[in-house]
Amino acid sequence: MDQKMGTYRWTVVALLFFATTINYLDRQVIGLLKPTLEQTFGWTETDYGRIVMAFSTTYALGLLFFGRIVDKIGTKMGYTLSIIAWSIAAMAHALARSTAGFGIARAALGLGESANFPTAVKSVAEWFPKKERAFATGIFNSGANIGAVVAPVMVPWILGVWGWQEAFIITGAIGFIWLIFWWIYYEIPARQHRLSATEFAYIHSDTDDTEPVEEQPVRWSQLLRLRQTWTFFFGKLLTDPIWWFFLFWLPSYFSSAFQIDLKKPSLELVAVYTATTIGSIGGGYLSGYFIRRGWQVFKARKTAMFLFALCVLPVMFTQYAPNLWSAVALISLAAAAHQAWSANIYTIVSDMFPKKAVSSVIGFGGMAGAASGIVFPIFVGQLLDQYKAAGNISAGYNLLFTMCGFAYLLAWGVMHLLSPRMEKVSI
Repeated sequence: MDQKMGTYRWTVVALLFFATTINYLDRQVIGLLKPTLEQTFGWTETDYGRIVMAFSTTYALGLLFFGRIVDKIGTKMGYTLSIIAWSIAAMAHALARSTAGFGIARAALGLGESANFPTAVKSVAEWFPKKERAFATGIFNSGANIGAVVAPVMVPWILGVWGWQEAFIITGAIGFIWLIFWWIYYEIPARQHRLSATEFAYIHSDTDDTEPVEEQPVRWSQLLRLRQTWTFFFGKLLTDPIWWFFLFWLPSYFSSAFQIDLKKPSLELVAVYTATTIGSIGGGYLSGYFIRRGWQVFKARKTAMFLFALCVLPVMFTQYAPNLWSAVALISLAAAAHQAWSANIYTIVSDMFPKKAVSSVIGFGGMAGAASGIVFPIFVGQLLDQYKAAGNISAGYNLLFTMCGFAYLLAWGVMHLLSPRMEKVSI
């Protein structure tokens, strides 16, 4: 049946997947080079936390404004401007000669990368009916995990052969290759000549999803009065910092707790981020499966997200792991559950809002997640410095893993109170 209706929408998902892969490859590089850069520039954990904060700050601001910009200029041009900006910024890390220089490069990277998710989620809303959106989102969102899988293999190899500067230059340049394919193969459905009439009709088959894609974006004054806007806001605010922690501190955790050599390809990190790929795709599939079984959309999404929140809880027992691979298993489950959660929390925006507001709401909620990511790295850095000075940095990580374990249940509860049935808004 799918062959008869056409499959071009999956080509679009492939483009979004590779863009997200590159996005996370570029942001992951500094975490893998952290031990080398600490020795070269004499960083403390607090210094590193401030560098991460520079990225998070501009990422937060960029999400807020890029969401609005993408709603105005469209997905094709939005991605083009974004990937040019972040690829140049990623390569510019090689020019840094001080902690401040890295902070400036990270700030530029955060600003450029901030358009990725507002643009990708809006693209999915344009190209997919509701019953396929979470699965499509899970697929492109798994690019974050593939980028994190590729980086622990690719970056140490480049570091060993050429050096840390080349690691930033080579990974940063990949975005320009992707941009060629984006311009050749992407356009909105109404303008895509490769799209069949049957597939176009299927994409727009949701009876309450027929508003014109190119309407003017909704005013902030309207969006901020809606409980649905704040539902997404608090869901991201409470859970995004956990992913930042997994992304930026896991290499350092494995190095300090289990003495793994980050100058060599890390199978432990590959295992963690491989699991997150399964979580992202599986999480998107699960809520779609519930919908195909006849469940209401809101019930399917909220049930799936509650199950994923429960799956994060065991990460607090990492402190009792008897060996490295037991710790890897617990962290892998939590990281996979985060990505499953992420596939669904992004999709609820297109469930609740018309397409003309999707990027704006994604940007607003993403800004909340990134803003909490500004504060959390500072807290993490200072906490770990205190425990390191006391000669017990593992205790600091144990406290952080406990916080991670409860974050998603708290977020789910707040979201449920704000939008029990996640009603579709009328704007």
